[in-house]
Amino acid sequence: MSTPEIAVDSAELVPPKRSLAEQLWSLCRRQPLGAAGGLVVVAMIAMAVFANVISPYDPEANSFEHMLSPPGADFWLGTDQFGRDIMTRIIYGARTALFVGFTAAVVGATAGLVLGVASAYFGGKFDLFFQRVMDVFMAFPLIIMALAVVAILGPGTQNVIIAITLPFIPQCARVVRSSALSIREIPYVDAARALGYGHARIILRHMAPNVVAPYLIMLTSFVGQAILLEASLSYLGLGVQEPTPAWGLMLQGGAEEYAESAPWVPVFPGLAITLAVFGFNLFGDALRDLLDPKLRSR
Repeated sequence: MSTPEIAVDSAELVPPKRSLAEQLWSLCRRQPLGAAGGLVVVAMIAMAVFANVISPYDPEANSFEHMLSPPGADFWLGTDQFGRDIMTRIIYGARTALFVGFTAAVVGATAGLVLGVASAYFGGKFDLFFQRVMDVFMAFPLIIMALAVVAILGPGTQNVIIAITLPFIPQCARVVRSSALSIREIPYVDAARALGYGHARIILRHMAPNVVAPYLIMLTSFVGQAILLEASLSYLGLGVQEPTPAWGLMLQGGAEEYAESAPWVPVFPGLAITLAVFGFNLFGDALRDLLDPKLRSR
């Protein structure tokens, strides 16, 4: 006795395609903290890009008639000891923080990516020597190494970027190397060698693209660390110099002297630093969960 055949429409087996808005909403539901961090990152970028439009005053203009004015209708977050609007300087300070943060993070993470993949690819004595050099760099805390570099090179935005970039290189190189070691054993790397490709092409075109996930995760976390390091160096007088608007400089001018008499001077820049670092850290954690199949939510 033959069983009747049941016709199944293939279209019913394919799930309906969701719109971009539905995909974003689903992502926000699965990663609410990451979505909150991403919102902070987007708001910070928009604030930096459109600072000229949304800021009410000139960030470098002094007004001795309005020195240490409390928050009010004219100055929403008050003014500092030079009569400069704090909200305006926070908005423009986002430019400094993002410029230093993204530049140091991208350069440090990219250099660590290339060096980490090269170390895993060549192996042997090169890998041993390279890893011992990375151990020396990682033996120093971030802030100590950054302080040492700035003390040698001197203060300034460019030197601050160099000082923050150097400690990031060994961190990214170590993480990327661990992923690249397994990729080195995949047959397509041997096939590329058999075809006569050079070492640079194999490293950059065949191995590096396969370790993009840890690279992006490290890059995101580095931005928050760079913002915090830049603020710390500026607070110590070794970072960005006046009159450039920078959150660390705003704390340097009011954190101690005006903590009781005019608390709005140190409080609002400190909140800006905290929110920015917190947002990038949350976004980086969510990105790690999405890109790592072992941690990906099901």
